Amino acid sequence: MPSHLSADRSAAQPPGRGSVDALISQTRRLKGDVDAVRRDTPADGADPQERFQRALYDLALHQLNDLDEHLAQLRDDPPRASGPQSPPPPAPRHDSLLSRVGSAEWNLLTDEASWSPELYTVLGRDPAAPPLTLDELPSLVLDEDRPRLTSMVTGCLVDARPIDGEFRVLRPDGGVRTVHMMGEPVLGADGSTASMWAVLRDVSELRRCRRAVSETRDSLHHQRQAAAQTEHRLAVELQEAVLPAWHGSLRLPHTGPRTAAHAHVGPPQLDIAARHLPSSTGPRIGGDWYDALDLSDGTTLLSVGDLTGHGVGVASARAMLLGAVRGMAMAGTAPGPLLTCLNSLLDAAVQPALGSAVCLRYRPGTRLLVWARAGHPAPLLFRGGMGRALDAPDGVLLGASPGTSYGQAEETLEPGDLLLLHTDGLVPGHAGAAATHRLLAALSPHLAGAATAQDCVRAVVREFGEQRREDDACVLVARVTA
Repeated sequence: MPSHLSADRSAAQPPGRGSVDALISQTRRLKGDVDAVRRDTPADGADPQERFQRALYDLALHQLNDLDEHLAQLRDDPPRASGPQSPPPPAPRHDSLLSRVGSAEWNLLTDEASWSPELYTVLGRDPAAPPLTLDELPSLVLDEDRPRLTSMVTGCLVDARPIDGEFRVLRPDGGVRTVHMMGEPVLGADGSTASMWAVLRDVSELRRCRRAVSETRDSLHHQRQAAAQTEHRLAVELQEAVLPAWHGSLRLPHTGPRTAAHAHVGPPQLDIAARHLPSSTGPRIGGDWYDALDLSDGTTLLSVGDLTGHGVGVASARAMLLGAVRGMAMAGTAPGPLLTCLNSLLDAAVQPALGSAVCLRYRPGTRLLVWARAGHPAPLLFRGGMGRALDAPDGVLLGASPGTSYGQAEETLEPGDLLLLHTDGLVPGHAGAAATHRLLAALSPHLAGAATAQDCVRAVVREFGEQRREDDACVLVARVTA
């Protein structure tokens, strides 16, 4: 087919043979590199990520093969078609570039059509049949794609817009092929459209590769979503198991080894309430915990802590840690040695983790509080409308330093005293001493007149619970009632 020029642009000079040969060499080297990596990726592995990578490699190789054949055709410069009377070309190699790219011109002045022999192969037409005119061409196109073809041709002929789009054709053998069409109007001397030329390429195999990549990517995305949902559900179940919802104040008698959730009626010594405040940035399950346990020797154990990280692994480690805390407390281990054992436990775990904790043991008969901490904010004591942080013993993060021993501190409480234990995330945007000062300043006026521990927790939630927080947090309030 003779080449044409639009009236408003000049002909471009074809590249030299040597430069095309260089491009072909570069393309083939790249094909070899991609294929070498592709061979190392299992084709039917169980890992969805590997299947996705293999599909991408297949698509890249397919496009590089096309580029190689395009460049070879450009270098060899095969004869162009001269019209319907051109002699038929040799039978093309199956699925070669020549069988997938053809060209055509439609003369609007004479209503003549000129197809290259390759276009007959692309559209599955008999080479002896006359080429289809623009009015007849839509008869090959699937019904749902005809409006797209009509719009492209109309835009080219009426508005002189280039054509660049795809449509599907139904071949006589029943096969459906996807064809990519690129074309331009050819302007006459008066500036009107005299004819239209186009290059049509069978891109069915390329679209199949891209579809396989897309489907594999979607499958991988769905599998990751399902795995994330399963992990989140497990983490939630573990959290609910170790952080049961507390409704109202919990009164812990000292008449037997009862847990806070199953305390029976008896002379109240401590009025306890707690709350877990979830993160506002998403459904991430963190490692915060609170716990209260009535021990067999008449003392009460209070603990609050946090493990770094999120998800099932952290929730599982938290359950293990809390179980260890309860077991050692039931065996009579004091807070300092208890944290020393927890530090060794985290250091020896299969997946080492870092954590902070504060552990308190309260004896109602003498109102003596013995406590220890590991890299955690000290408990806050509110008395007579004033608040202060308890003098903290030394204690580094759990799991940070093997062989560390943790010291203890003591405090004698009075009736009406209120203890507030919390994790770092309670005051958004503040940590350490800044968070302590913020809590003391904000809560001292509100907690002085609180009648129950639950009222105190409500005051804390009103002050800090509605703020946007990056991480979850826990707060536990214990009020000395006698």
